[in-house]
Amino acid sequence: MTGSARRRTGDSRYGERVPLVAAAVCPHPPLLVPEVAGSVATELDDLRAACDTAVRRLLTTEPDIVVLLGTGPVTGPIRTPATGSLQPWGVDLDVPLVSGQPDRGAVLPLSLTIGAWLLARHHTDAPVAAVQVAADAGPAELAALADEVGGVGDRVAALVLGDGSACRGEKAPGYDDARALPYDRGVAAALADADLDALLDLDPVVSTELKAAGRAPWQVLAGAARAAGGGWRGELLHDSAPYGVAYFVASWERV
Repeated sequence: MTGSARRRTGDSRYGERVPLVAAAVCPHPPLLVPEVAGSVATELDDLRAACDTAVRRLLTTEPDIVVLLGTGPVTGPIRTPATGSLQPWGVDLDVPLVSGQPDRGAVLPLSLTIGAWLLARHHTDAPVAAVQVAADAGPAELAALADEVGGVGDRVAALVLGDGSACRGEKAPGYDDARALPYDRGVAAALADADLDALLDLDPVVSTELKAAGRAPWQVLAGAARAAGGGWRGELLHDSAPYGVAYFVASWERV
């Protein structure tokens, strides 16, 4: 990705328009996929429905490109063709970044595999791009990536994948941590209000200690939204922690 598609105006910090117009925020547990969840698939029906609503709203903005953004081993774009696999979670299911794409190509991390699966449940004629961000990415790296994400088209919609803390109770993957609930409440409020400052202020060290996989993608989203300028309206569609991991679903639109 380059900034060549950006048009010059005066409404962002670099003097260029970064045209993010909408975003959907979803978690990425493998159990979202019914084939993985098996007999407990119905336990996440509400979460799955909220994700569908967020993606549906995202696509109604008629973007000229949809960018999937989630954590991965490194920071940067994933070139097509690309495919994710749910084999590590016991299901022989491949998920291509672009539906119907014949070649496996690059490997999608879990976050973008679930994002591609969610997007495939809805029809879109818009091109799809994938961007991964390292979990330990620092402020400069996140800011640069935010500009890249916003600069891939004239009307960019972002599907942002990220979980909250994984320390909500003794059976949680990260066991119990008293900081987890206040952390997740802060994230939920920030997503509900499209509060860019609150997301950008998330502490990377605390986020790592709480195993919050969404910290870096959320901060890229906040940076891209700020660079786009204007106001943003958010709505929190779902907030739960059924397995000790916080799952948020939110819908953002530019106003």
